Amino acid sequence: MDYQCEVKEQPAQLTVSIRTRAAVQDLPQVIGGAYGTIVQYLGEVGEQPSGPPFVVYYNMDMQDLDMEIGFPLSKRLAGKGEVKSSGIPGGKVATCLYVGPYDGIGSAYEALHQWIKDSGYEAAGWMYEMYLNDPDQTPPEELQTQIVVPLKSA
Repeated sequence: MDYQCEVKEQPAQLTVSIRTRAAVQDLPQVIGGAYGTIVQYLGEVGEQPSGPPFVVYYNMDMQDLDMEIGFPLSKRLAGKGEVKSSGIPGGKVATCLYVGPYDGIGSAYEALHQWIKDSGYEAAGWMYEMYLNDPDQTPPEELQTQIVVPLKSA
């Protein structure tokens, strides 16, 4: 499959999130539970996300993924318990859109990382996904995931 890869300048983004660890096979339950906790918190404080949900991956150890699960916000919130005020730093990123079931996303990552290398860039070592539609209301083959890989500065 061909992916449209590009580099762009990403602005910094305020977020609210939960940082946790999980094995890849536990992701649906862990991510779903974290989103539920965050949405409950946002309801308590009367706020709404300002964009699509995301997951930041700080490593690629499939049995012990270090990740941050959250939503972008238009203003900083205090957080509560495991829900923390956070942010995604701005800077140069490489990105591509993957369309399809989540379990097939590996090919998009491979294509994006090859494109980064072929284009003379270097990945910063962490990456994130933004989920552009709802898996409860969208057939798996139509799910849209924006993959974003921050790049090291020259």
